[in-house]
Amino acid sequence: MTQEDDGLDGLVRKRIRALRVAQGWSLEDLATRARISPSSLSRIENGQRRLALDQLVTLARALDTSLDQLVETDTDDVIANPAIDAAHGLMRWPVKADPGLSVVRQRMTNPPPDSLAKLRAHPGREWLVVLSGTAILLLGNRRFRVETNQAAEFPTMLPHAIGTESGPCEILGIFDRDARRGHQSE
Repeated sequence: MTQEDDGLDGLVRKRIRALRVAQGWSLEDLATRARISPSSLSRIENGQRRLALDQLVTLARALDTSLDQLVETDTDDVIANPAIDAAHGLMRWPVKADPGLSVVRQRMTNPPPDSLAKLRAHPGREWLVVLSGTAILLLGNRRFRVETNQAAEFPTMLPHAIGTESGPCEILGIFDRDARRGHQSE
């Protein structure tokens, strides 16, 4: 008996196969990693075997993904509208990411603060990529010029601030969980 190929079942089956193929793995390769037989895996991918939660957990691990990502169906927030923070000269577009990371696209118009006292420090790690313009990254008493297509990475325990050199600047900021909490409290 073939399981229905639409809905969540069909989507999960397609993801399992797509992730396997993207890794360049044969049925045997993934079956070995998941500790199931190749014929069972084939029947799962082809809809000839019922999907069981314990198998999904095992397959997700073997595919180096999470169960949440394997069965995710939420597409309600595909479009992200910018949030404007006029006081700081920022326009932010939240981007969905791994639960441990946050990715934010920001458009900045203000220069960095002129005083070391205005720099913030908090636990975590941050990465940024300049999409357009030139950003100025202040880390403690050092000043870095980060131009279009350049990236920077730093621990957020260093007092830091980011601004523009002149004119607008767009960056993609990536924050680990601790850094995200530090920025949410600003």
